[in-house]
Amino acid sequence: MSEKISFPQGWIEQLAPLLGPSLPDFLHSYEEAPARGIRMRPGILPPSDALEPIVWAENAYYLPLDSQAGAVPAHEAGAYYLQEPSAMAAAAALHPSPGEKVLDLCAAPGGKSTQLAAYLQGKGLLVCNEPVPGRAQILSRNIERMGVRNAVVTSALPEELSPRWPGFFDKILVDAPCSGEGMFRRHPETRLEWNAGSPEGCAQRQMQILRHAAKMLRPGGLLAYSTCTFNALENEGVIQAFLREHPEFSLHPFTLPGMPPSTGMHRLWPHLVRGEGHFVALMQKAEDALVESIPKYRESKSVLRPLTKPEIAYSQGFLGMYFDDPPVPNAFFAARIVMRPDFLPPLEGIKVLRLGLHLGLIKGKDIFAPDHALSLALPCRYGIDVDEKQARAYQNGQVLAVDERLNLWFTPRYQGLQLGWGKASQGQLKNHYPKGLRR
Repeated sequence: MSEKISFPQGWIEQLAPLLGPSLPDFLHSYEEAPARGIRMRPGILPPSDALEPIVWAENAYYLPLDSQAGAVPAHEAGAYYLQEPSAMAAAAALHPSPGEKVLDLCAAPGGKSTQLAAYLQGKGLLVCNEPVPGRAQILSRNIERMGVRNAVVTSALPEELSPRWPGFFDKILVDAPCSGEGMFRRHPETRLEWNAGSPEGCAQRQMQILRHAAKMLRPGGLLAYSTCTFNALENEGVIQAFLREHPEFSLHPFTLPGMPPSTGMHRLWPHLVRGEGHFVALMQKAEDALVESIPKYRESKSVLRPLTKPEIAYSQGFLGMYFDDPPVPNAFFAARIVMRPDFLPPLEGIKVLRLGLHLGLIKGKDIFAPDHALSLALPCRYGIDVDEKQARAYQNGQVLAVDERLNLWFTPRYQGLQLGWGKASQGQLKNHYPKGLRR
């Protein structure tokens, strides 16, 4: 398809000064197939068709174009995230450490968020924000699917968040909406949509997002900016304008494996790396930068409330029975008992889709019904091994046959991966796989 849709001539003229004598090599790379990538959940082995590692990311591998990794039970069980290789560079450059407070400001569909979560190892806080409600729902499902326990998923505009969260985060990622020139090989049809004027409009919006991100970063913190486009206006131009406007920020050098050292900005070209077009910049806020006072967190009744003694007793009873290292129920959110992260910014007036690890519901007077997220996040004592046919049947919502003597909650397990919950009764495992996820 890439040979049938020509490049916009204005786009080539725009890139020529950036590429110089390597322009022919760059254009020739579009005759090659785009790269596919897979990033494994820590501790999970890659599928058999995974090729060599993607060196700038952890637990990441190349996949052949005809791989069916997205259509097998392991994908829905959160074994891995399918992600374009170059798109893994931004989170790798930011590289948060366990215990830090991290914000992914433009997070859907969740590739970079789940990568940041892997670096945090379940410790600290990850806030994943997506302003578009429909995309925020997809983001929330991917956070759940990948078993992330310490994330909060919100849906708000950056200007709604920055007055509430000044100086709160240690690290922030802005994967900004852009003109998408870096996707011309992967999605050739987007070449027809290219407009010479679109970068200017994108750059204005990107600057606005960065301004609000700057307010939410603590002194000494790191801010990563990324796009999947090539032009200098949305990349170096935005960063240079931001630094002129914010003298308390400076470029922060970084080096990623397989790439040359960077003074703080790096563009990934498809003729130089095995991946699509991407741009990453890393900046640091001065330690002596002024910041507004950080609001003290208040447990708003509109967002969450403390648990009652019966709710604690019922949930602890279930969790202690089914888990060797049971999670701690410590809040009630959106009709669910949850284990919230240790650190939370003020959430009053913010649309929150997911908060920490959702543990379950209290049904009736004393019945605890476990949440799907719990089965994907933590190993359960009671599991039933299933083959691929049974795993697909379960994910389709079908009832599975089990030993008639069983009468507890069980997690169907495929290749060691927990698929969800089922309630054993009278020789059947009644299916509790969420209806919205069934194939």
